[in-house]
Order: sequence, then C-alpha cells, then structure tokens
Amino acid sequence: MKFYKDHYDVIVIGGALAGLSAALMLADKGKDVLVLERHNLPGGIATSFVRGGIEIEAALHEMMSIGSKDHRLKVGKFFDDMGVDIDWLKVPEAYHAAIPGLEVTLHPGLETFAREVDAAVPGTYDKVLAVLNLCHTVFDSVNELSIHPMSKVQMLMKHEAFVKTAGYSTQEVLDTFDLPQKALDLLAPYWIYVGTGFKELPFTIFSVLMADYIGYGSYIPRKFSHEMSLKMAERAEDMGVQIEYRQHVDKILVKDGKAYGVRTARGDEIYADYVISSAYPNKVYTSMIEPADAVPVGAIKMVNGRRLSLTAFSVILILDKSAEELGIKDYSVFHGDTMDTNACYDELKGLGPYRYITCICHNLANPDATPEGTCSYSITTLPRVDGWKTVSADEYDRVKHEVARQLIDYMSEYLGVNLLDHVLECVIETPMTVAHYTGMWNGCIYGYAHTMEDHIVARLQTAEEEHFIDHLEFSGAHQISGDGMGPAVTNGRKAAKNVLDTMAKEAKA
Repeated sequence: MKFYKDHYDVIVIGGALAGLSAALMLADKGKDVLVLERHNLPGGIATSFVRGGIEIEAALHEMMSIGSKDHRLKVGKFFDDMGVDIDWLKVPEAYHAAIPGLEVTLHPGLETFAREVDAAVPGTYDKVLAVLNLCHTVFDSVNELSIHPMSKVQMLMKHEAFVKTAGYSTQEVLDTFDLPQKALDLLAPYWIYVGTGFKELPFTIFSVLMADYIGYGSYIPRKFSHEMSLKMAERAEDMGVQIEYRQHVDKILVKDGKAYGVRTARGDEIYADYVISSAYPNKVYTSMIEPADAVPVGAIKMVNGRRLSLTAFSVILILDKSAEELGIKDYSVFHGDTMDTNACYDELKGLGPYRYITCICHNLANPDATPEGTCSYSITTLPRVDGWKTVSADEYDRVKHEVARQLIDYMSEYLGVNLLDHVLECVIETPMTVAHYTGMWNGCIYGYAHTMEDHIVARLQTAEEEHFIDHLEFSGAHQISGDGMGPAVTNGRKAAKNVLDTMAKEAKA
C-alpha cells in the first residue's frame, strides 16, 4: 500500500494554525487535502512543552477575534463552524500599563476603557472614546471589505472613515485628537503586537488591533495554544485530511509556470493541483522552487523589497509561589521607561538592554495553568531580526543568558521580588529557537512589517500582481492580514479561498 496517494487536490506545506485552517476550509468543501509538517506535532509556535512535570505555554499571550459564545468574532466563529471545540477563557483585563508616572490597569469595553483612561488623565473621556469609536468603525469596514470588495466610489459612500484614514499613520491620526501625552501613552501599549512605531504604523492596522482587543476582549484556550492546534488537526483528519508529520518539504515542483506538487527531503514526489505554503516567500522563492529558473524576477524583487517585522525573545519562569504571594496582580503588564513607540521600535534593532517588555502570568486568566502554590510568569520582548542575525554560534549562549538575566532583573526590581530566588523551571526562547523549531525565516514571527508604504490596504491592491506562480498560494503570518495567531488563521482561510475561487473559475473556462 502506498504511503501517499497518486494525486491530491491540494498539498499544504506546514501544519501550524494557518495551514490547518486552510486544510479545514478545503476539506469542508469536499477537497482531498494532504498536510505535510516538518515537526512531530502540529501547531508551530502554537504549542506547549513540559519541564519538571509541568506543562508550559510556549508562545500565546492572548487570542484576538474570538468573542463571547453569543457574539463570536471571525476566528471564534470559524472554529465553531468547523466543529473545533475550544474551551476559551476570557482574559480579565486589556492590560496594565507600567510606565513613568502611570500605573493603570485597563479593561475591555470601549466606554469602560475610556472611563479608566479618564480616571488616570482627567478630562479625556470624550476624546478617548472618539478615538476608540473611530477604530471600531474602521474595524467594521475592514471586515466587510475583506468579504465584499467594492469600487472606490462605493467605499467612499459606505466606508468614509476607512477611506479618509487609510492613507495616514497612527501618529498622524492621533495627533488630530489633541490628547495629553499621558492619555496617548495609555492608548499605545498594544503597538508591540503589530511591531511598528506610530510614525510608520498605518492607522488601519492600529484600528483593527484596538477595536478587536479593546472592544471585545481577548481569550486563551484552557489547555494552552496546543489545544487549538491539536483539536484543529484532529478535526481535519475526521474530515478526511491526511496529515503526515516529520515530513520536510524540500522543493515545490513547477512546470509551465504552474505548481503541480512537492518533493520531500527523503525524496518522495507527491502531486497535486494546488500547493499552499506556510513557508515564507523568502525561503520559497530563493531555494524551494524547482526548477529554479521558474521563479520570476518580480518574486525576488518583492521579497527583497519587504521588511521583516519582529521576532521573539522570551523567558518563561515557573515560580515556587502563587502570583498573589509574589505580588503579581495583573495577567498582562506592559512595562517600559518610555511609551515613545518610535524610540522603542528603533531600540529593538539591537541586542538590548530592552526598554519595553510585556509580562504575562497565565494563572491570572487560567488558575489551573500550573500546580497549586506555583505560577507561570513569562517576560517577553519582540526584537527586530536585524540584531539577532549578527549573533554567531560562539556568542549565542553568552548573549542569550545576558539578555535573559537583564529581563529577569528588570522585572524583579519592578515587582520588588528577586525572581531568581523562586525559580522552579526556566526556559529561554530566542529568535534562533523559533527559527529552528518552526522554520520561520530568520525567526520572524510577525511576517512583513506593516508600514505606510506596505500594509494591508496596499497589499490588497497588489495581490494579483504578486501572484507569481499559478496554483501556488501562501498562508501564515507573512500574508496580507499580518502578524499574530488570529491573523494566521485568517491568512490560512484566505489561501484556501483563493484556491477554491481559482478552481471554480477554471471549471467554468
């Protein structure tokens, strides 16, 4: 009996959230799908691991676009529609901002958030609420336009706020509200999750981020992010998807400008009508296309012209006391000596010391995250890939531990507790960890940076021009919707939709 079928409708390279989302959507439409995953488990960075008998979340801080049971947002609804049953826990707050002159815990809900900012910076309620309402209007427009494209005239008539703000940076739009700096500082912490300072960050991206997180709150799976990927994989197999692990795809086979299959590292040639790749275009177009001369010059220009966004450095600690005993009061804390997002972004190009970090205590959203009397505490910064590309193999261990110690000392001083005195387990995740474990290009977890020259609106306009090889689609963080686990699901669905649309079009021809 053959290990692989003679032919599939679609081969999906990568069994992380994007690839599995694509596979689920295609299988739901009756397509014959093969998923090839290089690791021995699904999920990519949506995974967990065990140290000292304790399961530890590897990456997820919070999921966006989930929503409550009676008001699902697009990602939560997709899971429900696909029959992927996740036990979602709502994160109790938006975030705690710990910056000079401000120690404020803010909660989701547009009016709630605005009132809490007003309590910290009196007289700002109306303007902050106006900012959030504008974000929500743009957010609604983005969601509608992603499903129902329309002409520029129609957009201007129905989506005026979206059209009027699409060409402006976050800083330019926020400046028009004439808010005090402290209020602006309280609106800024989430910037790190989109990885660009306000002077370059398109207001469209900021709007989607704020409206989703602040408007509806965020969620985590009770059994960590691996609950998502394992249940997605299980459901996909129930729907007829073939998933094979420890199968590294070496080449994407192309003939007459059209993808027709793949070759694995062990030499298996597998054929399909379409290929969806979770590998970055940087990797695909420079070393995975066979024959190499099937790569158009425009594809190389495209990947060279795009700027990689952020990678990750995280110290995950299992501590020997509860969060309450250690004085950890908030699930999510953004801490820094400035909230100048542009300065913070510039600083992230190096190897530290890092001035802006985010800390998560999972037990404050999921009390059962660790055994009773202990807690999980992660300290994370999201540097740019630039600096870490310079670290040699000989320097790696020293640099890794120096940065980890800086982050631990930084938060120990803030908490007034020497965290090193309470460590049961310590795991250090670096950009190299990410690159090695997932194959993400240069360890970049957030795809291509959203900037005023290159973001979701511009990418939608150029999507057809950047379709360089027929029957080859891309999914993952590097695609149109951008960074994060929620957008990865959306990107996977988009890749599947592109395949289905092309199938339908070619069937009519």
